[in-house]
Amino acid sequence: MDAAAGAHHEIAVPASIFAMLRQELAKEAGVLPAIHALQQSGYVAGMAAASAFRTSQDEDVRALPEEEFWARLGSFFTRRGWGTLRHVDRHQAVGLLVSSDWVEGDSARVEGDGPETEEGASCSFSTGFLSGLLTELAGGPVAVLEVSCRARGEERCSFAFGAAAAIHHIYGQLLEGAELDGALAAL
Repeated sequence: MDAAAGAHHEIAVPASIFAMLRQELAKEAGVLPAIHALQQSGYVAGMAAASAFRTSQDEDVRALPEEEFWARLGSFFTRRGWGTLRHVDRHQAVGLLVSSDWVEGDSARVEGDGPETEEGASCSFSTGFLSGLLTELAGGPVAVLEVSCRARGEERCSFAFGAAAAIHHIYGQLLEGAELDGALAAL
């Protein structure tokens, strides 16, 4: 087997690819299949990116103190043009990653004058990407749910993460109209 065949390769593409993919997939397959396809693609890409994150560190990332791990992960995303990402400790069972400049949230805004947003827009690829990356780094499943999105006119993109049961509970609570703090308190 060729040594390059198993190598990890990365390319850079314009951030506008997110909006274009979401719009074209939704047009061809429908909104929910588009979201699913973007999340699944993101998940696979995130799993591969975990290798790049690990090799960019001088030590085993699992051995890092929690605060140092999150700082390095945030720096990893910033260096790659995703935006600033920081960890917020909100609940013992669920973590929160937040960004006020997340690039997929920017790319989902409708172009033109004013702060218009695309109906149903979200950071679907990023949600899958974060899940794949965190799953690979943790060595076990990590579910991710976007709980706020700049593409929908909110102040920041926020991703809740944790065990699938906890994330499903939060999702159900949010669907019933609860605020995030209320959903976390009900865990």
